[in-house]
Amino acid sequence: MARRCDICGKGPLVGNTVSHANNKNIVGNTVSHANNKNKTRSLPNLRSVRANLEGEVRHIRVCTRCLKAGKVVKAGRGGARAAAQA
Repeated sequence: MARRCDICGKGPLVGNTVSHANNKNIVGNTVSHANNKNKTRSLPNLRSVRANLEGEVRHIRVCTRCLKAGKVVKAGRGGARAAAQA
């Protein structure tokens, strides 16, 4: 299962970790820039939600930004019985 938001498509970000001083690896008299950075990943904040999509209730993975913006209509518990009693 991909770590992507089903609404906006937000996925993992990839970057390099660099020291505060941007230190280089010194090999002999030369400065090597090749191995002083390591890869890092930051994952999106995803939540599994029961939502109404096109008239049917489905479980989707949504980022919290889409939830907060109201782009997702959450499905209530009970379905038709809960609506009939209200």
